[in-house]
Amino acid sequence: MPSPHASQPAMIDPFGRSITYLRVSVTDRCDFRCTYCMAEDMAFLPKKDLLSLEEIDRLVTVFVDKGVRKIRLTGGEPLVRKNVMHLIRRLSRHLDSGAMDELTLTTNGSQLARLAGELADCGIRRINVSLDTLDREKFRAITRWGDLDRVMAGIDAAQAAGIAIKLNAVALKDFNEREIPDLLRFAHGRSMDLTVIETMPMGEIEADRTDQYLPLSLLRASLERQFTLTDIPYRTGGPARYVHVAETGGKLGFITPMTHNFCESCNRVRLTCTGTLYMCLGQDDAADLRGPLRASPDDLLVSDAIDEAIGRKPKGHDFVIDRRSRRPAVARHMSVTGG
Repeated sequence: MPSPHASQPAMIDPFGRSITYLRVSVTDRCDFRCTYCMAEDMAFLPKKDLLSLEEIDRLVTVFVDKGVRKIRLTGGEPLVRKNVMHLIRRLSRHLDSGAMDELTLTTNGSQLARLAGELADCGIRRINVSLDTLDREKFRAITRWGDLDRVMAGIDAAQAAGIAIKLNAVALKDFNEREIPDLLRFAHGRSMDLTVIETMPMGEIEADRTDQYLPLSLLRASLERQFTLTDIPYRTGGPARYVHVAETGGKLGFITPMTHNFCESCNRVRLTCTGTLYMCLGQDDAADLRGPLRASPDDLLVSDAIDEAIGRKPKGHDFVIDRRSRRPAVARHMSVTGG
């Protein structure tokens, strides 16, 4: 039976941008503690505050009915959420019906070795894997708890299952900036794209982001001493700007929230595992969807709440790394909002 909201007009924000992409954080928990993302001793959300998997499915379905064509599951680490594959299998019905173009996820790769086949069966055709270094000791240091061999086994399993992979690397000054050429050759040698990302000032961590921050303009200039980079119009629906690398034949993406924001084409909103909708990653304004979701068995209240929230979507974010206070621009951790 068709959804009662299927005929609704697309969601258009105050700046004329069509909202077609929803990122859903299914958990704030993670089996890593990456130093630029989390504190080592994280205080996670009480489980009673989390949406159930059924509630996430219901909310996502409302967004699909309102014109969202792409869903990305994030965390924390989405694949550590108990029974998450049940949710993924349920959401895949929107691929089967044609209501949605893509269901994908961002993962640290730790669970891929056991779940890649099932993910492929659910219609997931490509994923992002976060990988900041190929050095085992440095990988352990940056993730605190991570095992590089386990991630590599996960990448192998995903590729064997026919899932395309894009690697995401956060560029960190004096940590991995000299390794980016090796990451690039590794990725392209395995038919994977690579995207490098500027560190973002979100949440209190032990490290000092003023020491970590590496402008990607400097990284690109460094890479151009070894590689021929040509700007291309390729897009995946996210904020990355891509270049073609002549020497490897692959694509390299740059995500630059600090040096050059990507707000003018933003088609995204983010839903947390507690039912909070953030209209912008770099702003604190948010809308509660859990309340209206639980207040009524039909979706009219939550649909109206989404419309009101989209009407408040800002033109752009205000990320800045404050060298005076050394405080994050946004107090919540990335793991709460979703990557």
